[in-house]
Amino acid sequence: MRRQAEEMANPFVKFWKYLMAAFSSKVDEYADPKVQIQQAIEEAQRNHQALSQQAASVIGNQRQLEMKLNRQLGEVEKLQSSTRQALVLADEARQKGDEQKAQEYETAAEGFAAQLVTAEQSIEDLKTLHDQALQAAAQAKQAVERNASMLQQKLAERTKLLSQLEQAKMQEQVSASLTQMTELAAPGNTPSLDEIRDKIEKRYTTALGSAELAQNSVQGRMLEVQHSTTQLAGHNRLEQIRASMKGEPVAQVTDGAEAKAASDAGAASSGSDVQREIQARVEAERQKNEA
Repeated sequence: MRRQAEEMANPFVKFWKYLMAAFSSKVDEYADPKVQIQQAIEEAQRNHQALSQQAASVIGNQRQLEMKLNRQLGEVEKLQSSTRQALVLADEARQKGDEQKAQEYETAAEGFAAQLVTAEQSIEDLKTLHDQALQAAAQAKQAVERNASMLQQKLAERTKLLSQLEQAKMQEQVSASLTQMTELAAPGNTPSLDEIRDKIEKRYTTALGSAELAQNSVQGRMLEVQHSTTQLAGHNRLEQIRASMKGEPVAQVTDGAEAKAASDAGAASSGSDVQREIQARVEAERQKNEA
């Protein structure tokens, strides 16, 4: 029963692992390389700090063993001195005939000697531990130095990668701009140059067509005739004014539309009066200047 439950649970576990792997893959795909570089550097710095702390602990243990060894050596010297002193006192007591006192000093010397043996054995143990600690400390120092060198390399690599990342971003922008210019397509909702050109050409050709239709129509022909008549009349009027300024007789210059001039006799008579008035004023101005 238990095995069946585990077998039923396995597909769900596999599916969950698959989802986690897919999610991790997507995160790596869309993650900012700059953030990932910083994360890698921070992880390397944390590892270096942890290794440095561990090396400091190993070196500290070696220093502590050195202190214990020095204290134990001092204790051995004291025990040796005490043992020698007890033996000297025992010899002096025998020489004085005090055997009991001599025996007491002998017993004290044996006690010091026993402690000395234990202390010397402890020194041997401490020396062994100290030698091991020295090796461990040397290895720890080397490990820290190697890791520090690797960290410096990673920091230099970070600078290089960040520079390459900025270059990649710039190249992507340049590539996108070149692609835009090649395709003549503007991003977003902005119309492309092709669309703008088509719009302008459409308006231009429509205007040309309308103008062509207007020129070919009856009203267009009438406008042309009226414009030509107006220009001719303006030219004749200019010649009349120039002739009047020179004191020459003003000729009645027609504009070629004789039928129209005949039908507009009243207007022509009014124009002649105006011409005579202008000629009189010009003549008076000339006489005034001569006087």
